[in-house]
Amino acid sequence: MSQLRSGASAPRSPFPLLPLRTGVLFPGTVLTLPVGRPRSVALLNAVHAGDVIGVIAQRDPKREDPRREDLHDIGTFARVVDISRVSNGYRLVIEGLDRFALSALVETEPTWRAEGTLAPEFLGDAEEARLLAASLRERAREVGPKTGTNLAEIAATSRAEPGVFADQVAGALGLPTEKEMEVLSELRVVPRLQRVAGLLAEASALADLKKKIDGDVRRELGKGQREVILREQLRAIQKELAGGEEGEDELSALRRRLDEAGLPEEARAVADRELRRLESVGPQSAEHNVIRTYLEWIADLPWSARAEVKDDLDAVKAKLDEEHRGLDDVKRRILEHMAVLKLTGKARATILCFAGPPGVGKTSLGQSIADATGRPFVRISLGGVHDEAELRGHRRTYVGALPGRIVHALKKAKVKNPIVLLDEVDKLGAGWRGSPEAALLEVLDPEQNRTFVDHYLELPFDLSEVVFLCTVNDLGALSAPLRDRLEVIELSGYTPDEKIAIARSHLVPKQLKEHAIDPGSLSITDEALAAIVRDYTREAGVRQLGREIKKLCRAVALEIARAADGKAPRVVVEASDLGTYLGKVRFFSDVAERTSVAGVATGLAWTPVGGDILFIETSRMPGKGRVEITGQLGDVMKESAKAALTYVRSHAIELGVDTAKLEAEDLHIHVPAGGVPKDGPSAGVTMFTALTSLLSARRVRSDTAMTGECTLRGRVLPVGGIKSKVLAAHRAGIKRVVLPQKNARDAEEIPKEVRAELELIFVEDMSQVIAAALEEAPIEAAGTGGVTGAAAGEPAAAA
Repeated sequence: MSQLRSGASAPRSPFPLLPLRTGVLFPGTVLTLPVGRPRSVALLNAVHAGDVIGVIAQRDPKREDPRREDLHDIGTFARVVDISRVSNGYRLVIEGLDRFALSALVETEPTWRAEGTLAPEFLGDAEEARLLAASLRERAREVGPKTGTNLAEIAATSRAEPGVFADQVAGALGLPTEKEMEVLSELRVVPRLQRVAGLLAEASALADLKKKIDGDVRRELGKGQREVILREQLRAIQKELAGGEEGEDELSALRRRLDEAGLPEEARAVADRELRRLESVGPQSAEHNVIRTYLEWIADLPWSARAEVKDDLDAVKAKLDEEHRGLDDVKRRILEHMAVLKLTGKARATILCFAGPPGVGKTSLGQSIADATGRPFVRISLGGVHDEAELRGHRRTYVGALPGRIVHALKKAKVKNPIVLLDEVDKLGAGWRGSPEAALLEVLDPEQNRTFVDHYLELPFDLSEVVFLCTVNDLGALSAPLRDRLEVIELSGYTPDEKIAIARSHLVPKQLKEHAIDPGSLSITDEALAAIVRDYTREAGVRQLGREIKKLCRAVALEIARAADGKAPRVVVEASDLGTYLGKVRFFSDVAERTSVAGVATGLAWTPVGGDILFIETSRMPGKGRVEITGQLGDVMKESAKAALTYVRSHAIELGVDTAKLEAEDLHIHVPAGGVPKDGPSAGVTMFTALTSLLSARRVRSDTAMTGECTLRGRVLPVGGIKSKVLAAHRAGIKRVVLPQKNARDAEEIPKEVRAELELIFVEDMSQVIAAALEEAPIEAAGTGGVTGAAAGEPAAAA
């Protein structure tokens, strides 16, 4: 029979077994536990003090009737120290003696009985075990006071061998059952000491952390109590300042604003969640300011506020007529758009885009629409914006994050149905931060913008009631998807008469008011205004005209300020006085001078700032039949020049051109203003006319300009920008304009007063162009020699 450490004999199998729901009995320790299960009570009735029983831990503490598989493999032989009866059962005191290995559970009624064998320890290196035990003893003395256990007492009084001492320390740590079983199951003494040392270190760290947390909690409680007292005092002060009424603290005011904002269900849920977070963090926390700013943005947005919209179309028309001269087609399109909004009651109509050169009134049209309909007007300038977050906002994870410009505009408008003008959409950039133009696709799509989500808010906001207007100078700069979402209304520019009327009714009164000049002190004649438009400006809009009138008013203001008697003199500005006030003439018509020689033709071009005229100059010189093309031309214009020359050569007999001389001469085609890039097919007709003029020695009529694309077969194809080009020709003093026949339908867009002053010639073939543009008789040859040159400023010579 095996001997236990106490000298007692190990019980024979089968021996009484007491399963423990929780906890482990270690050898060398004493355990007091309550006993209440019927089989456990039956066991206590069958044993006496001094008897040895087996004690083993259950794997599942909820198991009421454990079987073999529900018990661990290693248990402890224990000596019964005391059995006493208490009110709700029994109390048992047992002392752990040695480990045993459970083999089988042989009986369960009336008590548990088991078979098992004594599990011997493996000491290993005795010296290492002794040193580890000594180290563990010192560490237990240090940790004991921090953990609130009797570790220090065990370290001071225990004289047990290393293995048992490790068991005693493990039993005093109050470990979970799983970790206690790890120690109990370790039969090797040295690894057991190492494992217990690790568990002791964990207990020490946990005690330090608990102490720190307790200290922090005490400090926070102290701060909290102090804040409560201060807030109560502040509330009392606010009450006194308010004349006895209760003051409203910051959190209550924010909650009230959110209640009044009319938030949708999803936004309300997010706001309530953030309010709870705001209440849980202190005002001194950085997170407090972030949450408060976010909630203030939610409260400031017009989730349900709407402006009362006026749908009187006559009032809209009157407002547009009052503030904008001409633009009849544009006004009609705007009224049609507003009529759709009136009939449908929804703003989900096509989004208008005003396209035209600078200074024609695109932005002011949006302001006029807003004034006439009673909606707030907000302008968002998009020129140079190259970051997608500028429109959609930054995510709140970034320091200093804010919503994008769309949400800023809505906050400024304070209603959810304003008129928002997206200015200079074609000037949007794109970079590594994303494409802001792509972000506009959702904003400007009536089917998508009802759930617009700003990155900062992360909440859907309904933009479907916002009336979006866009302005662009160059439609070609827009992507195809964005262009598809817009209904384009083109503003090509004003006629001279319209500019004079605008100056008389708007620009002059505005500048007189800004310069504090009495309207009776300055009078500008119509002839003077016409001269300013003709000689000092060359633009589609009226912006430069406004600057010239401003300059004139400054000069007059100086005369008034210098008046000796202090009385404002009456100044009448005639056309002849403009040189005194505005300086020398800036623009003059040189069409007749430049086309006075053969080989020069006047063409028409479209630019983002309006239409313009350009000259095609040609020259020939002795050479080897080469062709030189200059003027910073694009590939399309170069190809047009080559196609025109091919047509001239193939129809040389009809055009009166000597092809034999072409092999011995070089041709040079030049388009002045070499610093400006030029491209496009619409100069084909002009190049053909210039070459025919050069080679046939017939001058181009000085009062004629032309545009159109030319094919190798001499067909004239239609081009774009007809209205802008014709207006440019009218500004330059041209009287006759040659246009493609298929552009005849575009002539309806040209103002009536311009059409009345111009002769529009529509052609289908280059033979018609030659008949309309070239003079009948060739230039008299300067001599009998060959042709040496024909260019602007040079005498032409013909063979």
